[in-house]
Amino acid sequence: MTWMEWYDALVKPSWTPAPATIGLIWTLLYPVILVSFGFVFVQALRHRVPWLMALPFAVNLVANLIFTPIQFGLRNLPLAATDIVVVWATILWCVVAVWPHYRWIAVVQVPYFVWVSLATVLQLSITAMNWGKS
Repeated sequence: MTWMEWYDALVKPSWTPAPATIGLIWTLLYPVILVSFGFVFVQALRHRVPWLMALPFAVNLVANLIFTPIQFGLRNLPLAATDIVVVWATILWCVVAVWPHYRWIAVVQVPYFVWVSLATVLQLSITAMNWGKS
């Protein structure tokens, strides 16, 4: 069964966005993530901010990138739920870490945080609704 057939067969909340909508939102968010995270990494490389400030951005980036392989490659809903909670929590950590240095970076994370908050509730709902099913 393809990943799309597998995903379509999952029980999902009635408010689940269409896959095309999910793709569009990520298409809009990824440039913001790229620019803002890239700025933080460049500032850390130039020693303008401590490397520790860049840590939540690095953790978030890794967690974000591994979500799709976990969800659709491994088809592991509990692990994907855990991963998206890490993505969500590290966005908050990013905002707290960067606020004293670059408030604009913190502010531009708001749409990312809002979307990931919705995606987290969705993922936790899908995981709960499909718990114990093969």
